[in-house]
Amino acid sequence: MAKYVYLFSEGNASMRNLLGGKGANLAEMTGLGLPVPRGFTVTTEACTRFYNDGKVIAKEIEDEIFATLSKLEEIVGKKFGDPENPLLVSVRSGARVSMPGMMDTILNLGLNDEVVEGLAKLTQNPRFAYDSYRRFIMMFSDVVMGIDRMKFEKLMDEIKEKKGVSADTELDAGDMKTLSERYKELYLKEMGVPFPQDPKVQLIEAVKAVFRSWENPRAVVYRRLNDIPSDWGTAVNVQEMVFGNMGNDSGTGVAFTRDPSTGEKKLYGEFLMNAQGEDVVAGIRTPQPIDVLKEINPDVYNQFVEIAEKLEKHYRDMQDMEFTIEHGKLFMLQTRNGKRTAQAALKIAVDLVNEGMITKEEALLRVDPKQLDTLLHPQFDPKALKAAKPIAKGLAASPGAATGKIYFSAEEAAQAYNAGEKLIILVRLETSPEDIEGMHVSQGILTGRGGMTSHAAVVARGMGKCCVVGCGEIIINEEEGYFIDKNGRRYNKGDWISLDGSTGNVYGEKLPTVAPEMTGYFGTLMKWADEVRVLKVRTNADTPRDAQQALKFGAEGIGLCRTEHMFFDSDRIGAMREMIVARTEEQRRKALEKLLPMQRSDFEELFRVMKGYPVTIRFLDPPLHEFLPKEEEDIQAIAAEMGITAEELKAIITELHEFNPMLGHRGCRLAVSYPEIAEMQTRAVIEAAINVKKEGLNVVPEIMIPLVGDVKELKYVKDVVVKTAEAIIKETGVELEYRVGTMIEVPRAAITADEIAKEAEFFSFGTNDLTQMTFGFSRDDAGKFLEEYYSKKIYEFDPFAKLDQTGVGELIRIAAEKGRKTRANIKMGICGEHGGDPSSIEFCHNVGLDYVSCSPYRVPIARLAAAQAQVRNPRNKKA
Repeated sequence: MAKYVYLFSEGNASMRNLLGGKGANLAEMTGLGLPVPRGFTVTTEACTRFYNDGKVIAKEIEDEIFATLSKLEEIVGKKFGDPENPLLVSVRSGARVSMPGMMDTILNLGLNDEVVEGLAKLTQNPRFAYDSYRRFIMMFSDVVMGIDRMKFEKLMDEIKEKKGVSADTELDAGDMKTLSERYKELYLKEMGVPFPQDPKVQLIEAVKAVFRSWENPRAVVYRRLNDIPSDWGTAVNVQEMVFGNMGNDSGTGVAFTRDPSTGEKKLYGEFLMNAQGEDVVAGIRTPQPIDVLKEINPDVYNQFVEIAEKLEKHYRDMQDMEFTIEHGKLFMLQTRNGKRTAQAALKIAVDLVNEGMITKEEALLRVDPKQLDTLLHPQFDPKALKAAKPIAKGLAASPGAATGKIYFSAEEAAQAYNAGEKLIILVRLETSPEDIEGMHVSQGILTGRGGMTSHAAVVARGMGKCCVVGCGEIIINEEEGYFIDKNGRRYNKGDWISLDGSTGNVYGEKLPTVAPEMTGYFGTLMKWADEVRVLKVRTNADTPRDAQQALKFGAEGIGLCRTEHMFFDSDRIGAMREMIVARTEEQRRKALEKLLPMQRSDFEELFRVMKGYPVTIRFLDPPLHEFLPKEEEDIQAIAAEMGITAEELKAIITELHEFNPMLGHRGCRLAVSYPEIAEMQTRAVIEAAINVKKEGLNVVPEIMIPLVGDVKELKYVKDVVVKTAEAIIKETGVELEYRVGTMIEVPRAAITADEIAKEAEFFSFGTNDLTQMTFGFSRDDAGKFLEEYYSKKIYEFDPFAKLDQTGVGELIRIAAEKGRKTRANIKMGICGEHGGDPSSIEFCHNVGLDYVSCSPYRVPIARLAAAQAQVRNPRNKKA
């Protein structure tokens, strides 16, 4: 028969999956002989069963809870529900991993009208007894029954106002008793039944409430952001109450063994005398620094310092501890590995190694790779940010802080920049590839539509630009140049706003920014990561500037250069459009001749910047219509430039229009239809490589054919590439090694990878399109329904942000295995947005890929995540 309830004395730290983090740590501290109030844990398996049984607690589990409660009564010498010698308990959540503030807690459980009178007599402290009762009524009503907490706070405020006091501590026993009665009256009014007097009913309802809180909105969002599976569930800890609100010799507090903001090795925390834990957290009263406890009660302070040091050494990490002092006696309520800033995480990890407490490999696991984002981008001045109020909130698509003047088109932004305006925010309903120049000159991008992998988000991350997308709280009028915020205020072109790309907040003012501090600890940890990892890290970069930035962050090559981004500049788009509207091959070749020197020059610059590192160049991928104008004014002007009528240009635009561009005339299909495009791009790559090789740089360019679904497609385009390349190499007399591979982004390509590997010398998995085609929905439109999918537990995460390992990942696994069977030495990597996501990187490591490629500002994240993957699941290093 399954065991669902464990006394603290029956558990230990290794039982985290069953007892939850809090329960396992309480059991471990009990085993260490620390002053932990006694109690028991209802397991995570009980939570899973609770949901499987239709949100009810099975009778066998209920019986086990009460049987264990009887054991607890014997241990502590008190009786649950007995007015003469009452046992009161706290009921707290405890997931496998720390989720601070996400789930619910009930204190002082076991009180009723009789027990509270007994407690008042027993302690000879009626104020404490009724203070505890009114707290319990409020918490039970709020957490268990869902009554708005503010209704109780209002009653408290009325009594304080009536008595002319400002602090809860200034209310006497009579006031607390009055509050208890009023709280019960409110409960009766709201629920239609009296407040429950049976402690056993209270306990079971509280356990159910904590189980239910696993699915509250904030917990669900927290899990999604932190890759915590929903089927883990939470444990429930039922613990003997100790009271910090018994008078001025009692208190409660929270402390860390090191400063969680800076990582400095010193005790850091706060406490309140004559209070319970909720008072510290809620900010109802201003706590005192932990050092002051040394003056109030030096014995307790010294004991706490000793315990804190013992716990840090035992867990070999910075600890976050909760404690209570009852009549001068110290009790430890919790310890866990403390949450910390990125700066603190780096310092603590390196310091713990230097102190001989952990190894370098363990240090790598102490830092969350996603946290590194905050070190790589500008941030707002903390004081200014605290004083500012957001005017709207969107999706935090690319971290950092940006402040600038609003412009509503890429052209306006570029004109303003060229006129000397350097602080620009580009505001658009949604961005398109044509906005690239405006995005480039902007400090930040704000869009009214789009998701985390929309064009704006993807490009902004690649550029290291702050970006907030999908901000539906503002109404944008691009034509007239203004937007209206959620309060109805209008912001015109040229007005100042600020964006926080880490939170999604938009501020209607100019906020000062500060440069991030790149400390020595960052470099030290990255060096350790590079020593450990097997997986290489490349970057997605289309410009020398992006490539240079990626190199500074430790990139080992370019895994994706999107050549189409090179055609959008104002001096090139004309020739590109000329090529598109050409009616004959001769006309097309004439336009391509204009583009050739531009592409060649771009590639030469990239090769020089990368100094011999591999560079993978993807040939033209998007549908041609993306390069054509949409507005009437632009159509008229471009038609005149090209020497054709506006009607002729409109007819071409109509002809090129596609009902589903994602599945249309793009990728390798363009090269099959117009092989001269592939010829020009091959000539640009090979000539550029030969030119820089003459300068002494050894370059091995990698030409990537996109969107292949059949080996015959690849062979056709590869033959064009090889024929062109070999002719140039023979003509110049310069020996040059190059590779031709493909992007696996069509499910059929993954399934037939053994055939495709006969022609492809490398695979790069384009996980953005592979995800779209596997799921059958567009990443730009998915935001319209994904929230519903999250709330209904159909999906737990955004498959465009975190790789779907079950479906898309299985296709990658199949392709990798089949590709190696055909070509044992085939190189493989991914270059979609998933290349910067830690859990996706770990999958790539485990499946045996050679590299991941990500935007420049995610390179350090990928380096650390790759090292962590090797520590967790070692694989042999490749030559």
